[in-house]
Amino acid sequence: MDYLWSPWRYSYVTTAEQATDCIFCALPAENRDAENYIVYRGRLNFVILNRFPYTSGHLMVVPYEHQPILEAVAEDTLVEMILLVRRTEGYLRANYKPDGLNMGINVGKAAGAGVAGHIHMHVLPRWVADANFMTSVGETRVLPEDLQVTYEKLSRAFKNG
Repeated sequence: MDYLWSPWRYSYVTTAEQATDCIFCALPAENRDAENYIVYRGRLNFVILNRFPYTSGHLMVVPYEHQPILEAVAEDTLVEMILLVRRTEGYLRANYKPDGLNMGINVGKAAGAGVAGHIHMHVLPRWVADANFMTSVGETRVLPEDLQVTYEKLSRAFKNG
C-alpha cells in the first residue's frame, strides 16, 4: 500500500473549528503578506492564496470589510472585488494555461463556506481530467507546485500588472 503524507494539513483540520478570530480579518492585519500568501492588496479587497487549494493557483478575493453575506457588502467593495477577480483570471490564464476556471462564492456553512462569517470569492484554474481517481476515489489532491512557488509567481504577476 502507498501512502501520501500531508502533515501540514493536520494542524488545520484539528483547529479549524476551534478558531475564534476571523482569519480573513487577522491575516491582513499581521502585515506579513509573504508568510500569509497575500499576493495583492487593493484599496477595499485583497487577494490571497488558498492554503489548502483544490488546484495549484487557487486564489481568493476577500474584502477587508467583515461581512457574512454578499448583500451586506458595500457597493464600492463589490465593484473592486469583481475587477480583482477579472485581473486574477487573466493572471491565472497567463501563468497556468488552464482549460477553464471556477469562480464562486459559498455563502454560509451549509453552502460549503470554510470561513462562513467573511464573504470571499474563489478563483481557481481547472484542467481537463484534474479530478482524477486520486481526488474522486482516494479523496487526495496532488498538487504539482509548492505554495511558495505559486505565491512568488502570482504576486509577481500582480506587481508587474
